Amino acid sequence: MLETYQNILENLKEQTHFRDIKDFAAKDEKYIYYNGKKLINLSSNNYLGFADNKEITEEFLRHCDVYSFGSASARLLTGTLPVYNELEFLLCDMFKKNGALLFNSGYHANVGINSSLAERGDVIFSDKLNHASIIDGMRLSEGKFFRYPHNNMDALEKLLIRERKNFKNAVIVSESVFSMDGDVADIEKLVELKEKYNCILVLDEAHAFGVFGKKALGVTETLDITDKVDLIVGTFGKAIGSVGAFAVGNEILIDYLTNKARSFIFSTSLPPINIAFTKWIIENKLPTTFEKRQKMLSIGKQAGSDSHIVPVIIGGNKEAVDSCEILFQNGYFTLPIRPPTVPEGTSRLRLSLTTEITEKELNNAISLVK
Repeated sequence: MLETYQNILENLKEQTHFRDIKDFAAKDEKYIYYNGKKLINLSSNNYLGFADNKEITEEFLRHCDVYSFGSASARLLTGTLPVYNELEFLLCDMFKKNGALLFNSGYHANVGINSSLAERGDVIFSDKLNHASIIDGMRLSEGKFFRYPHNNMDALEKLLIRERKNFKNAVIVSESVFSMDGDVADIEKLVELKEKYNCILVLDEAHAFGVFGKKALGVTETLDITDKVDLIVGTFGKAIGSVGAFAVGNEILIDYLTNKARSFIFSTSLPPINIAFTKWIIENKLPTTFEKRQKMLSIGKQAGSDSHIVPVIIGGNKEAVDSCEILFQNGYFTLPIRPPTVPEGTSRLRLSLTTEITEKELNNAISLVK
């Protein structure tokens, strides 16, 4: 029986689809140490440099040394200490929402939300380039789902006209900053359509939370429409440099997820020390980052992106792998993004900026592979 799996693996290798796990010697705010080389890291989500920062870690531990390294229970059993509720209350206050719920990861959040919001007789309308976690959540749902062409609001409205009347409840789900292309959704139009066709709007701000907006709340803050999005999802494992995720929204929706989202109900909660670290970063470090975040976004824009994620489309799988090797030899670390993560023929380099990377360094990296 193992021959079946071995054959699949060999086929992946032939198509340059095979993936393996890299073992890094160390990381910091800007560099990664791999195979004996110090490389500028262009494959990290450590946008603000909080993760792997020894000074920040030591400062946190000096002030917050009373938390354990394990919760040993799900939230609905004995896995909730005051610091969990404090973080949820903090998120409610930041977003001006009356409900918040922590999840163990962005994947847990999107799977739990999208699998539970749509029951039999309901429908989800999803951007075609939404993250795999959203797609998996829809597949686990008992509802029907339709995927509209990427960021095509005309196509979405045609779908809504054709299909909305056939279902009881309807959900529109989109990322705000798309993880593979770095472009930004037309959120104002999404709000307009969700109101016009009586839908719930779920917006995944995973790559925008901690980066966009004066208070770093995300793209909705920059547009001043945070109050018009029913459910906002964000992660702590990217800009915040911690682990976990959250959803904020109407208290009814949060109570519903608390009772229905299986990825929340049946998961041991994150360690208290991680929850405390996240709260500490948001309260003490995030407020001082506005100018650095603006500069990072400006560098991304000058490279042709709408955000701090800069895609460099290569095309073929082998060519993308070869491009990464060229960058490696010139002091940069990045990984090829290949199908099924992106469509066939669009293998690419996904250059993720941090506040420590300069415009010159980014331009030099792009020039090496273009």
